[in-house]
Amino acid sequence: MKFPPFYDALQQIKTYSKSRVILLSPQGNVLTQQKAVEYAQNFSHLVILCGNYEGVDARVLDYVDEEISIGDYVLTGGEIAATVFIDVIARLVPDVIKKESYLNDSHQNGLLKYPQYTKPQTYQNKSVPDILLSGHHENITQWREKESLRNTFLKRPDLLEKTTLNEKQHQLLEEIKKETKNQKINKKD
Repeated sequence: MKFPPFYDALQQIKTYSKSRVILLSPQGNVLTQQKAVEYAQNFSHLVILCGNYEGVDARVLDYVDEEISIGDYVLTGGEIAATVFIDVIARLVPDVIKKESYLNDSHQNGLLKYPQYTKPQTYQNKSVPDILLSGHHENITQWREKESLRNTFLKRPDLLEKTTLNEKQHQLLEEIKKETKNQKINKKD
């Protein structure tokens, strides 16, 4: 992408307060949920620049605040990355979706989300866990917390290294490790 159109647009944009100019690039820092929260909370104007094919003229870099990547891979154009970026940020803007809808999402608190279930209660001999049907909200909350930890431990243990767990979560994680070890032993038998 040529430099002059970017330059002209950026001169106008820089007049906005609380703005941030972001260039989407496979060379940038990877977008995380934590970074998305920072953008949604701290900036009223996010300007997203995306290139196509070979990227943008290197002179544009002097006018951007940050380069961001949506992952360690390359797309045919930046439009898809821009769409992903917009969706990630927009859902965190107040009143776009209910706050409760994203507070327990995967990555929001550094962990993956607990398993989700829908109707019917039983299908193909696979059932929704009884605890979720009990109506006992405290037990359901505890189950969700433990299963969130279990999902993270089994699928993305790298996230546990980056997250600060409270004492209860440490205890639950130790239980999960023992249960997982016992399940592996039982499978061998």
